Amino acid sequence: MDFDDDSGEFSRLHNLFTFHLGIAVTLSWLTSLYAALYAPWVRNIRPLIDPASVGPVESTWSYLFIFPVVLTTAWLISIFGQNLFAKFRIFRSQIVEFAIAAVVAFGMFYLSIDRAVAAMFIGM
Repeated sequence: MDFDDDSGEFSRLHNLFTFHLGIAVTLSWLTSLYAALYAPWVRNIRPLIDPASVGPVESTWSYLFIFPVVLTTAWLISIFGQNLFAKFRIFRSQIVEFAIAAVVAFGMFYLSIDRAVAAMFIGM
């Protein structure tokens, strides 16, 4: 495989990844904003969700919006850092690299939606 084929494959995978990450970012923000309408705005929301938890103090703002902010930051870095990512390789296969990135992004998306749904349930 020569450089042009490798570059074309990266560009195709990168465009596919950033498109789907953009959809995840949008859904994450919409769900968190919708949950913010129903969630109680308190200094520490964790005991309301799980009374047995003794975790750190976490306000409603940080509880709902930390993962959408992180996903948005990752999406913007992915878009504006395309040339850097094309040159930087960890594994031989680009498919493996994008698969790992997709799994991490999906995990962040899942946690974002899970937190929003938990906040909606205590608000209803």
